Amino acid sequence: MENREPYRKLIIFLSIAIPLAVAVLFRVQIPGYDFTFLPPIYASINGLTALLLVISYLAIRKGNRKLHETINKLCIGLSAAFLVMYVLYHMTTAPTPYGGSGAIRGIYYFVLITHILLSVAVVPMILFTFSRALAGNFERHRRLAKFTFPVWLYVAVTGVLVYLMISPYYA
Repeated sequence: MENREPYRKLIIFLSIAIPLAVAVLFRVQIPGYDFTFLPPIYASINGLTALLLVISYLAIRKGNRKLHETINKLCIGLSAAFLVMYVLYHMTTAPTPYGGSGAIRGIYYFVLITHILLSVAVVPMILFTFSRALAGNFERHRRLAKFTFPVWLYVAVTGVLVYLMISPYYA
């Protein structure tokens, strides 16, 4: 029987290691560096990722598998670049408290918390969806992609929203 999940162990490892590494690195503070220019860059990366995910979806709906594959590889690369910049910023910059009040405060925290939780959950979803396509398991790829696409899109869009809502409070 062929291996239906050839990268399973690696994906499970990365799905645990990435959030743990981010959590540990958030506790590390490296003073003396100014990376305060990064938030609009990584928010833009989230916005670009969201746009590319929609284009990728449209490409596969039109049967353009090569464009779909290329864009998804680009989206994975953009997400990795986002993660590096995000961690670097938080390792070198004091946290920014949210200054809004009233209903908007509740909305901000709802968006932030769902964004964070789904950003952790989407890592294995993306990796399993991608690995299934690489292995030629297109039926299983499609079945999982139906869930991965909206979650990844939500994470990308809410990343931009979180930035727009917190940016007035940056020092």
